Amino acid sequence: MNIQDVLRQDVMLLDLQATEKEAVIDEMIAKLVEVGVVTDFDAFKAGIMAREAQTSTGLGDGIAMPHSKNAAVKEATVLFAKSATGVDYASLDGQPTDLFFMIAAPEGANDTHLAALAQLSQYLMKDGFAAKLRAAQSAAEVTALFAPEAEEVVSETALPTDSDDFIVAVTACTTGIAHTFMAEEALKKQAAEMGVAIKVETNGASGVGNALTAADIAKAKAVIVAADKAVEMDRFDGKPLVNRPVADGIRKTEELITLALSGDAPIYKAVAGSKKVETEEKKSLGGQFYKHLMSGVSQMLPFVIGGGIMIAIAFLLDNLLGVPEANLGNLGSYNQIAAMFNSIGGAAFGFMLPVLAGYIAYSIAEKPGLVSGFVAGAIASSGLAFGKIPYAGATAEIPAAVPSGFLGALVGGFLAGYVVLAIKKYVKVPRSLEGTKSILILPLLGVLATGFLMFLVNIPMAAINTALNNFLTSLSGSSAVLLGLLVGGMMAVDMGGPVNKAAYVFGTGTLAATVASGGSVVMAAVMAGGMVPPLAVFVATLLFKDKFTKEERDSGLTNIIMGLSFITEGAIPFGAADPARAIPSFIVGSALAGGLVGLSGIKLMAPHGGIFVIALTSNPVLYILYVLIGALVSGFLFGYLRKAK
Repeated sequence: MNIQDVLRQDVMLLDLQATEKEAVIDEMIAKLVEVGVVTDFDAFKAGIMAREAQTSTGLGDGIAMPHSKNAAVKEATVLFAKSATGVDYASLDGQPTDLFFMIAAPEGANDTHLAALAQLSQYLMKDGFAAKLRAAQSAAEVTALFAPEAEEVVSETALPTDSDDFIVAVTACTTGIAHTFMAEEALKKQAAEMGVAIKVETNGASGVGNALTAADIAKAKAVIVAADKAVEMDRFDGKPLVNRPVADGIRKTEELITLALSGDAPIYKAVAGSKKVETEEKKSLGGQFYKHLMSGVSQMLPFVIGGGIMIAIAFLLDNLLGVPEANLGNLGSYNQIAAMFNSIGGAAFGFMLPVLAGYIAYSIAEKPGLVSGFVAGAIASSGLAFGKIPYAGATAEIPAAVPSGFLGALVGGFLAGYVVLAIKKYVKVPRSLEGTKSILILPLLGVLATGFLMFLVNIPMAAINTALNNFLTSLSGSSAVLLGLLVGGMMAVDMGGPVNKAAYVFGTGTLAATVASGGSVVMAAVMAGGMVPPLAVFVATLLFKDKFTKEERDSGLTNIIMGLSFITEGAIPFGAADPARAIPSFIVGSALAGGLVGLSGIKLMAPHGGIFVIALTSNPVLYILYVLIGALVSGFLFGYLRKAK
C-alpha cells in the first residue's frame, strides 16, 4: 500500500479557517466525521489530545502531524490541511505551523496501513518538499507530490558504506506512527551529510523494522537511542550510548551524532533482565522516585478499591439492618451478611501494603526484589512483636512495635529494592553457581537483610504513622479546611498526572486506618476535588455556548458521566488545549469542594466510585452539594475567561 492510498483528496482542507490549536484539531476531525472516516468525534479527539499532552506533534518547520490509533476510526486515513496565516501550535521550534497531516489509524490497523503512514514521515524530511506543498493549489497537486516516481527518500544505499565512523540508532515514539519514522529519516539524512555510516532500527506500531544485529552493534562506534518508550537495551552493554527523547532525533540530529562520535558519550551498563529505557529528564532522582512509587501504587490500587468498597458495604449493611447500641463496637461485622462482606474486603485489603512495597522493590530490582518487598510490606502491615528475649543470662523485654502502615510499606519497598540491588552488585558467586543466584541467593539474602533492617525502620515509622493517623482523626475546623483545600486543589493541577496521583495516594493511604471509624475526611476531599473538573467542563459549555464549538458542547455532555464517576481525566482535552485558563479555573473549584468537605468533616469509606458510592459518605446530600458548588464555580470561571470562538 502506498501513501496515496490513505492520503484522500476528499478530506483535504486547503484553506483552513481555524486560528488556534484546538480549533484546528476540531476542524480537521469534523471533516473526518463528515466523510465517515471517524465515527465518534469525542473519542477520536480524546486520543488526539492525549497524544498532544505527551509531546506536541508540531514538529517544526511549519509542519504538524497530530495522530491517534483509535477505535473510532473506520479506515486508515491521512487528512492534509493548509493554513494561509499559520497557527501557534506549540511546535518544537516555537514557530507558526501551516501544514497539517492528521493521521487516523483504526485500532486494528495492519502492517500495510502503518507502512504507508510511515512513508509520509519520510517524504516530509526531503529538502524542499514542504515548499512544494505550500505552493500546491489543488488536492490533485498535493497527491501528485506523493507519487512513487517522485520519491527521493534517503535509503540505505544512499548512506556512506565505507566510512570509518559507523553508528547504530533506535527510534521509537509512544504510538509508533509518525515521530518514529521522522527521527529515522532525520538521522539517516544528517549522517549522510556528515559522511557517517548509520543503521537505524525503528520500533513502530507494526513492530521492529530494520532490526540491529549483534554484528551491527559490535561494529558500531556508538549507539543513539531516540525514544519515548521502552526498547531492548541490554544488547548495548559496554557501548557509548546517547539516550534522548524521540523529538531530539528529529530536531537535534547533528548534536546527537557529534556527541555519539566524540568519545564523551557515557558507556551503557546493562542491568540483568532489564529492557527499560528512559530519557535524560526521567533519570533525575525525583523522576526515579516517582516511577518506582507509581509502580507500587498502580498494583496496589485494585486491592484498595475492591477491598475498601467491600468493607464499606459491610458498614452500610449493618447500618441498614441495625445494630444494638451495646454492640456498636462490632459495626460492620454484626449481621452475618455484613460480616461476610467485611471478611472478603478485609482479605483483599490485607494485601494492600505487601503489594505496594513488593512492586516498588520490583520496579527497582526486578523479580529478585519482589519477595523482599512483600516481606517489608507484611512487616509494615502487621508490626513486629519482639516480646522477651534472653541476653547474657538475663531476660530483656523490648516493647512490641505497632504497625507502621502505609508509610512503613513505602519506605520498606524502597529499602528492599535497593538492598537487593546492592546484593546483586557486591555479592559474587562462582560461575558454576550463577544460575542459583536469582532463585536462591538473592531472595534469601534479600529477605534476611530487609527483614532485619525493618526492625530498625518499623519502630520510628510506626510512631510517625500513629501521629499522622491521630492528626487525621482529630481533624476539624481550620485544619480540616486547609487540608481539604490542598488535596482537593491538587486533584485538578494535572488531572491524572503526578500531582493528582500524589493527592490520591495520600488519600488512599489514610483509608486503612479510618475505615473502622467511618472513613477518611481526606479521601472524601480527594474524591470531591477529582469530580469537579469534568463537571466544570459541562457547566462552562452550558453557560457559555458561544465560546465552544458544537463538538466541544457535545463533549461537555460526556463529561457529566466522567465527573460523576470520579474520572478526572475527562477534562484533560480542555485543560491541554487552554491550560492558562482551564487549569487555574479547575483548581479553584476543586479546592473549594475539598475545603467545604473538610469544614463539614464528611467522611468517605471507599477509595473510588464517585456518585456510585455516595451512600458510603457520612453525609451524601451535603457531599453532592459541595461537589456541585465547586463545579459551578470552576465552570463559570473557565467559561468567563475563555476566548470566544
